[in-house]
Amino acid sequence: MSTKPNTCIRIAICDDDEKDALHLSSCVDDQETRIYYGTDSLLKDLEENGIHYDLYLLDIYIDDSMNGIELAKRIRTIDREAIICFISSSDAFYREAYDLYAVQYLLKPVEPEALKQLLERVSLSISRNREMHLAFKWRGQTGTIPYSKILFISSREHTMYIQCEDGTVQECRGKLNEMEQQVQGNVFLRCHQSFLVNMYQVDRLNGNELMVSGHCIPISRRYYANVRNRYQEILFEEVD
Repeated sequence: MSTKPNTCIRIAICDDDEKDALHLSSCVDDQETRIYYGTDSLLKDLEENGIHYDLYLLDIYIDDSMNGIELAKRIRTIDREAIICFISSSDAFYREAYDLYAVQYLLKPVEPEALKQLLERVSLSISRNREMHLAFKWRGQTGTIPYSKILFISSREHTMYIQCEDGTVQECRGKLNEMEQQVQGNVFLRCHQSFLVNMYQVDRLNGNELMVSGHCIPISRRYYANVRNRYQEILFEEVD
């Protein structure tokens, strides 16, 4: 049985079909929701008004200047942490959705239970990113960094480098093996002797590399199967 998410989720619904949009809104009426009937108004709020949402429910076939796939690409450039779910009457764009790191792909008519399960997953993800921090020590100083702000951790000799999404790099002393034991394995994954990657920051799995915010992170043969499986789980994982 599904339970009500315990985290308030801000949701943007973008669908030019009023009936479908209102149906989606009614299924998530216990959350903070706004309906957009076109892509221009949503992008204006994001780009000009600085409004951001936790979850974007995007219709694939939007009768506007761009379709849902193109809209998602624009949203990704503005809000890298956005959680995107595509809504469609066809599964023709499933591959594109997968490549865009969509959390879900739901077919119309959307079942209320499917949306409730999605909200549970989003709620857990938000709670996890808000609560988990990585502790570090450097030159006698201690500090913490939220998991959600870390792209990956690399190691060279006895120094580790924490690459953050804002472009900063925090150095700390230690071994990557010890760091691997410290961090949550369902968030950070070893992909190479010298790299731990935040799997929720991965943009794409490209052959033997992970693309993370413009960085190409190598995947060793030893870790490839585990990384691939976890990547796929995160893309379309099911609620237990």
